Amino acid sequence: MKPKYIKMIRGMRKGRRREWSVYILKCGDGSFYTGIAKDVDARIEKHSAGKGAAYTRTHLPVAKVYQQDGLTRSAALVREAQIKSFPRPQKERLIQENGTVAD
Repeated sequence: MKPKYIKMIRGMRKGRRREWSVYILKCGDGSFYTGIAKDVDARIEKHSAGKGAAYTRTHLPVAKVYQQDGLTRSAALVREAQIKSFPRPQKERLIQENGTVAD
């Protein structure tokens, strides 16, 4: 893991509420989009309605293929960055091996 992410992890305060999730969407063109949210289902509705991220607006339709729950906001941001840095084959393995995960 990159040093800047390790620094972020060390700086996180213990005892914070774990209510954030990281998710991966498969877009209509086969590409993946990774994001974080407190309410993933509501966020996916926004993406599907064309009111989510600029990327998903131009790559509809979207379908959730991975979800990891039970994270603090800081931990979710770190995990999102980690997943975004994965090459496509590694993302595909993560999705295939874990699908939707609740921690």
